[in-house]
Amino acid sequence: MPVSLFDPPALEPETLRVTPIGGLGEIGRNMTTFEIDGKILIVDCGVLFPEEHQPGVDLILPDFSSIRDRLDDILGIVLTHGHEDHIGAVPYLLRLRQDIPLIGSTLTLALIEAKLKEHRIKPYTLNVTEGQKEKIGPFDLEFVAVNHSIPDALAVSITTVAGTVLHTGDFKMDQLPLDNRITDLRAFARLGETGVDLFLTDSTNSDVPGFTPNERDIGPVLEAVIAKAPRRVIVASFSSHVHRVQQVLDAAVANNRKVVLMGRSMVRNMGIAADLGFLKVPDGVLLDAKKAVNYPDNQLVYMSTGSQGEPMAVLARMANMEHQIEVGKGDTVILASSLIPGNENAVYRVINGLTKLGANVVHKANAKVHVSGHAAAGELMYCYNIVRPKNVLPVHGEYRHLVANANLAIQSGVPAENTIIAEDGTVIDLKDGKASVVGQLDVGFVYVDGSSVGEITDADLKDRRILAEEGFISIFVAVDAQTGKVIVGPEIQSRGFAEDADVFDAVLPMVVKALTDAAENGTRDTHAFAQVVRRTVGRWVNTQHRRRPMIVPVIIEA
Repeated sequence: MPVSLFDPPALEPETLRVTPIGGLGEIGRNMTTFEIDGKILIVDCGVLFPEEHQPGVDLILPDFSSIRDRLDDILGIVLTHGHEDHIGAVPYLLRLRQDIPLIGSTLTLALIEAKLKEHRIKPYTLNVTEGQKEKIGPFDLEFVAVNHSIPDALAVSITTVAGTVLHTGDFKMDQLPLDNRITDLRAFARLGETGVDLFLTDSTNSDVPGFTPNERDIGPVLEAVIAKAPRRVIVASFSSHVHRVQQVLDAAVANNRKVVLMGRSMVRNMGIAADLGFLKVPDGVLLDAKKAVNYPDNQLVYMSTGSQGEPMAVLARMANMEHQIEVGKGDTVILASSLIPGNENAVYRVINGLTKLGANVVHKANAKVHVSGHAAAGELMYCYNIVRPKNVLPVHGEYRHLVANANLAIQSGVPAENTIIAEDGTVIDLKDGKASVVGQLDVGFVYVDGSSVGEITDADLKDRRILAEEGFISIFVAVDAQTGKVIVGPEIQSRGFAEDADVFDAVLPMVVKALTDAAENGTRDTHAFAQVVRRTVGRWVNTQHRRRPMIVPVIIEA
């Protein structure tokens, strides 16, 4: 349901203004601004990956328009963890002001620094760890360890004169994590005792009952699948899923196999994780891709990107036979990730392609090869009962996730009127322990398309979809400038509509008649003639062929 836009009032003294810029109603683009006393703190700045109805788009950014004129007021960007949907848009914000400090954990900062290096930006950083407290202008920050599918994730408590906000970031409550770093519920409880005025909670799995299974359950399954594989094993996961890569390395060692890392981001991120000690690489297990040809197929595991069906990622190129690794009968492919909503068709297309080539495709639906990195309903309820927040703002999720999360908060005792289901651009003011919606900004999608940022519009994407699905027709006509009489044409060319040009024979006299009638009614303007041609051809195509192609008339006056 579309939201009605209304401008927020001027920010009152001792009031904290919270504005989610992205991440609400979608899985990605996570970004929230916190403003008090004229100063702004940002938590996360991520990207959203395009869906099939957004052809040609590489990335989708948060809309920075609400802060573009206030860059000097930004005191820092807190990054809760190193996933792309939380750090991927940082380079594009730092293009506007390069010295905005980045605040985050060791691994998170290392991942974003590597990304910024490609953009030729050297950031100002503040490395923090769990339990650490920092004062950034009017914001008192405390960082809390949380468990997620990437190491070194942090929740952040933000205290101002207006009250205390606790932002979980992405988290779950795995009690037996691979790195033995659990979500610090003692810190959550302590903050709850002090008083949490606004609780921003991860909503991704809020509609999943119970508790998210343990990561440790995955290791034995991977080991067993690899043990049964007669030839090569290809495992696809997110390029930053350090825990999953660790399990693949361990499973490969147990089966006397070597591991080849595939994909630039996978190689880069795992190199960073290994250098910092977050990834324990057994001696001799990693193998350079060029040397893999010297090993038998049953001694190799390829760790690749592309678990979401991304068209340019390694796995999709394998499925399309556009990669040097030719998948065939006896190969085993493991998709070790969850499906991000909107990517289902792309993923199943890759699964079908690999299966058609003869591979045995193992994925979450037919084997326990992945567990989520997000808290399920039971874990969220646990947190609500520990924190006892006065107000709740569910974040990070599609609309159904936000509603499910809000219902959990209400069941735990949070008054319904203190539970806010917001959308991107909703402005919320916190004062005297009460959070209220005070405005709705017009925030949109900012598309990255090749080297262009923000130049592609929704109208452009609509045109691309029409070209892809319905085809293209151009009509050339030369008319007498004085009488409007057709001198040359009409000549029709089409692409993606019909190979046989004779199909248009029936509409040509209709175009001539329409132009003649328009001229007799006094039309002389070429734009008006073009509209006549477009309507005539469009009506005929729709009636005769049930199609709506892009129609481009070209009218020349002679």
